[in-house]
Amino acid sequence: MTGTDAHRAVEAVWRGEAARLIAGLAGMVRDVGLAEELAQDALVAALEQWPASGVPRNPGAWLMTVAKRRAVDLLRRGETYRRKLAEVGRDLAQGPDADPAAAQAAAEAEEADGEIEDDLLRLVFTACHPVLPREARVAMALRVLGGLTTAEIARAFLVPEPTVAQRIVRAKRTLAGRRIPFEVPRGAELAERLAAVLEVIYLVFNEGYAATAGDDWMRPALCEEALRLGRVLAGLMPAEPEVHGLVALMEIQQSRAAARVGPDGEPVLLLEQDRSRWDRVLIGRGLAALGRAEGLGGARGPYTLQAAIAACHARALTPEETDWERITALYGELARLVPTPVVELNRAVALSMARGPAAGLELVDRIAGEPALRGYHLLPSVRGDLLARLGRRAEAREEFERAAALTRNERERALLLARAADCD
Repeated sequence: MTGTDAHRAVEAVWRGEAARLIAGLAGMVRDVGLAEELAQDALVAALEQWPASGVPRNPGAWLMTVAKRRAVDLLRRGETYRRKLAEVGRDLAQGPDADPAAAQAAAEAEEADGEIEDDLLRLVFTACHPVLPREARVAMALRVLGGLTTAEIARAFLVPEPTVAQRIVRAKRTLAGRRIPFEVPRGAELAERLAAVLEVIYLVFNEGYAATAGDDWMRPALCEEALRLGRVLAGLMPAEPEVHGLVALMEIQQSRAAARVGPDGEPVLLLEQDRSRWDRVLIGRGLAALGRAEGLGGARGPYTLQAAIAACHARALTPEETDWERITALYGELARLVPTPVVELNRAVALSMARGPAAGLELVDRIAGEPALRGYHLLPSVRGDLLARLGRRAEAREEFERAAALTRNERERALLLARAADCD
């Protein structure tokens, strides 16, 4: 194996195994930052040894074995050796050059005990702890759960790489300094922390689904990472309805990805999309996840309600078949649960489709003065669309131009300026 092949193999393994590897290590050393350093050390060892020895049959188990042995060496040098060594409690006499089949067997036995899954769930809640600022939570999640590099995260969110690195470093210091326990919370704290976890995953998905800035309308890699994290969380917490609701929402939204972008990368709006390009497999998965969320009983949460709205679109084979009355009612339910101007703006769009643009415009004008919508480009965009449908083209053009000036996404700006020109 060449050095290049080894590097590619390590990169692929890291992307798939990073979260499990860091989770297992953090479960031992109780420090996410230290766990990531140990994992990185194991990656360096792989780059040194795999070109000569080849990729092990179970590379994840190989990396875990190496990293745990280094953890033992580190603890052996520390003052807490005896206490920590008892916690580790593993027979790590075999080195990284040992039979990979034995390493695989050890890893499979560990998985059978459920310990890796438990550690992974703890890592999710630690990396997304509410004590961290939102931006830091997103960076930490992508770094330790998604396996993205600092450079990849910086490119995805169009911020300097040192900024992302500082966020991650500060997040690790905060977690260590506050002595945040490496555990899954219980009771009322679980609901609060789970909300933070779901918010992080959905923030990542949304940034991929409709990039806030830059030259691309979508960033598919971010959507894929968010979906992967959501599916993992659903497997770890099968009794939580909102986890399944979020997965359902992302699956259905992602099903439209191919139809949302034109041949030259330009945005294609929902009612203009070629629905034959919607991914029916993802829609089926999303509807199944929505069924699981609703089947668990209780009041529907915000993600489940949004998934139900997305399902109305997914079930309509043509725009004319869309059940806009039901969507309007669902937005009303969502507005009572999450009373924000953005939800009301979305309800206004649904209302305009169900009962005419005048009804939608009336609601938009009622919320237009909300501070949360100041500088929000979708407010003038929606208002421009409603005015155009009412034949008030001069006013519509002004709104589209105002929306174009507010957005930071170049593709969206071009679309809005084109819509403004169409009003002439």
